[in-house]
Amino acid sequence: MSDGDFFAPPPFKPDEALQRLKRDLRELGLAEREGRFERKGMVMARAAVDGTQLRVALVKRPSRTPEWNEKLLKDSSQLRDFVALVKKSLAGWSNGDE
Repeated sequence: MSDGDFFAPPPFKPDEALQRLKRDLRELGLAEREGRFERKGMVMARAAVDGTQLRVALVKRPSRTPEWNEKLLKDSSQLRDFVALVKKSLAGWSNGDE
């Protein structure tokens, strides 16, 4: 075994990552409905397994017809970064934006 293999991260499992993402988004106060995550009836994020990756999206700004910023997550660090982005965005959107 080479030194590079010793420090290799565990393989990314999108199904498990989706479950973790759902828990994290619920902790942020979002309600899940069919792969979409809402706050006060407004869709804020969505997530779905796409092969060996996790396809996620976050609205640019809360609205009835949202524009999406989409990403493909390929590892756990990208998942953590996405949750942090959602948290930051939710904190930045005031009640007037919703």
